Amino acid sequence: MTLAIDFERARYNMVEQQIRTWDVLDHRVLDVLHALQREAFVSEEHQGMAYADVELPIGYGQRMFKPVIEGRILQAISLQGAEDILEIGTGSGFFTACLAALGGVVHSVEIVPELATLAQKRLHEHAPHKTTVEVADVLAADFKPLRQFDVIVVGAAFTNLPDWKSWLKPGGRLFAVRGHSPVMEAVLLHADGHIESLFETDLSYLQGAAPVKKFVL
Repeated sequence: MTLAIDFERARYNMVEQQIRTWDVLDHRVLDVLHALQREAFVSEEHQGMAYADVELPIGYGQRMFKPVIEGRILQAISLQGAEDILEIGTGSGFFTACLAALGGVVHSVEIVPELATLAQKRLHEHAPHKTTVEVADVLAADFKPLRQFDVIVVGAAFTNLPDWKSWLKPGGRLFAVRGHSPVMEAVLLHADGHIESLFETDLSYLQGAAPVKKFVL
């Protein structure tokens, strides 16, 4: 017999027992994470784990952020409701929906076409007028955004920060994670070049951004 899952209770517990205890206190962020149906952005087989404190697999070697990481990032970038946002790594589309709920419009770039298609379908139901998804490799030599953005969020790690300041509007900011696993640094890069250290974490590298393996003889 399959037991029914109380997703409303699971969302409440996620916010109060996981995210809030990680010093995420911005009520707008907490409200969005409580309102959005995270289970709608994962496969049916993983819906029972949608609100657990784990990275969930979404296929093609990719994983969703832990809920606490989502909360920390959303609090750090401090969206006010009108920002033009570029997201690198659409993934499941859930974090894209969070950005859209808190900011203005979101243009998301995903390298895996199948993930982009599925995320676009989900976002059509949850944020239809505020999100677009593009299939592209942001590290390709010929990739260039069509405009500048107020906020850029990179959903995977780099060894070193990319030189993307020109993609930011004056006063803009870029969230990224840099360093070597298992200890990496989440930072906020401001358009003026100032780098703000946020917290330690450990994420998978953006495809094509992992450190080159050294061979020792």
